[in-house]
Amino acid sequence: MPDTPKSLSEVDFKPAGKVFLSPADWRDQFIYFLLVDRFNNGDKEIPPFNPETTPIGRDDSEGEKWQGGTLKGVTDKLDYIKELGCTAIWLSPVFKNRKELDTYHGYGIQNFLDIDPRFGTLKDLQDLVKKAHKKGMYVILDIVINHTGDNWAYPGGYPYYYSEGMRFPFGSWRQVDPAEGIQWPDDAAWPVEFQNPEWYRREGEIRNWDAFPEAMDGDFCSLKEIYTSNREVLKGLIDVYKYWIAVADIDGYRLDAVKHIEDSSAAILCSAIREYAQKIGKNNFFLFGEIIGDDRFIDEYIGRNARIPDTNERFPSLDAALDFPLWGILEGAIKGFTNPAELRARYDRFKELYSDHGQASQYFVTFVDNHDQIGRSPRGRFLHNDLFYEQAVIAIGYLLTSMGVPCIYYGTEQGFDGGGDHDKYIRECMFGGKWGAFNTTGHHFFNSGNILYKGISRIAEIRQKETALRYGRQYFREISGNGMDFGYPIDGRCTLAYSRILDDTEILVAINLDSNPRSDFVTVDSNLTPAGRKMINLLKPESNFDVQTLGQRHAVKIPLDSHEIAILKLASR
Repeated sequence: MPDTPKSLSEVDFKPAGKVFLSPADWRDQFIYFLLVDRFNNGDKEIPPFNPETTPIGRDDSEGEKWQGGTLKGVTDKLDYIKELGCTAIWLSPVFKNRKELDTYHGYGIQNFLDIDPRFGTLKDLQDLVKKAHKKGMYVILDIVINHTGDNWAYPGGYPYYYSEGMRFPFGSWRQVDPAEGIQWPDDAAWPVEFQNPEWYRREGEIRNWDAFPEAMDGDFCSLKEIYTSNREVLKGLIDVYKYWIAVADIDGYRLDAVKHIEDSSAAILCSAIREYAQKIGKNNFFLFGEIIGDDRFIDEYIGRNARIPDTNERFPSLDAALDFPLWGILEGAIKGFTNPAELRARYDRFKELYSDHGQASQYFVTFVDNHDQIGRSPRGRFLHNDLFYEQAVIAIGYLLTSMGVPCIYYGTEQGFDGGGDHDKYIRECMFGGKWGAFNTTGHHFFNSGNILYKGISRIAEIRQKETALRYGRQYFREISGNGMDFGYPIDGRCTLAYSRILDDTEILVAINLDSNPRSDFVTVDSNLTPAGRKMINLLKPESNFDVQTLGQRHAVKIPLDSHEIAILKLASR
């Protein structure tokens, strides 16, 4: 098989080597999400960032340009990622984009069967995956299923906008050098099957992102919508993504912009990918997606419970979805701006949607930072304009100790605080480059001594040891300042407490959301955590607390410093 097939007919779906087995349960994993162009370029001579001496100032235009991160650069930092506690890496799209466009994010694909040369080569991806696997880590690729890059133009070369019922003529393929005609590999779209104009919807750019069918059928800005309703087109996409599993031993896919493809096509594609992965021995290949909407909307795609419209037949779809409903609440709750009741209400909805709400944890990939900030204006990382640096630890700590598959966005562990009216401000370079974090250039941020990095890694270590933190049911706990008057907190400046319960084990998590120290009584399960026993703080094993009987309940008094998290477990006798 050639290194870069030009046609799907050339693709061999036989795995290139022995496949790496899937994890038994993805809740055992902690995902690290990075943008390849912004993570690391492999230059070992770049000096570290020093807040006291590193010069301030960068060219604002650089944020929208390629910065030079590579797959080899990611490979070089596998230990950095693993020591943080992460066990899986989610890479932004690595497939070839047009060479003359600044689509550094990777979502403007020109060739679905090739690696963008700015990121490296197929061998670089294979080496990255192999080395990750040797370290017991998994690799997830971000894939696009609803559009290609801006590889062709409508007649006249100017934008066409969606108008219901209109299908516009195909214009012409974009060419780097029109005088030479279409040139491999830099013009048109590849594999060659994607050069069929009938493989595109050709209905113009979306203007109303909340209107259907416009949001599904229109072009994603200048990126051209693929005609996924056509089963030949859908099979082409399925073959593309089977190929990458075969050739690179990938462990999972994150599907971009899922709501912009009809749910029947999403279900068929996921089912086909899942079956292929099972056939070659990857029995729990992970398929999770970006679905912007509320819990009921997301539920249409996850839990392998999606339905083909107008039928009662069920089809497998996504294994999980990015937890946008939690994202919309959690930052405000952690920072004390939101009534904690909103957080509790979110989990109460699981009881309405799932017969076993404790199992809902497998359906969500949770996060506090991401690269899009969809629906927010201005965009901002969790620490943007935040005076309390340590809140990043309790935010990620919440993800690591609550329901879901936790995911951290690169740079959060180093306190990145970008924000503004453009995506570029939340896509800083870890390796410095010309678009480094904190308005700097040329200084890297791989500091494993950073207090955020150390705090997150310690919680991640405990999570890996405590099964209840990964699989347990979750119950928010009533608190009391005086040991008599208990209730759920309604003020954001509070102790937020919840238990994870699995079989006969209760682990109690208490987070001080206040900037002042607190010492509240927190309710525990009277059957699992008896009075007279002690609970130890797994983050500070030298600290232990008495379980007391207070009226009809059992409770433990937990002193917490400003923005401190405690993880308590019953001490051994």
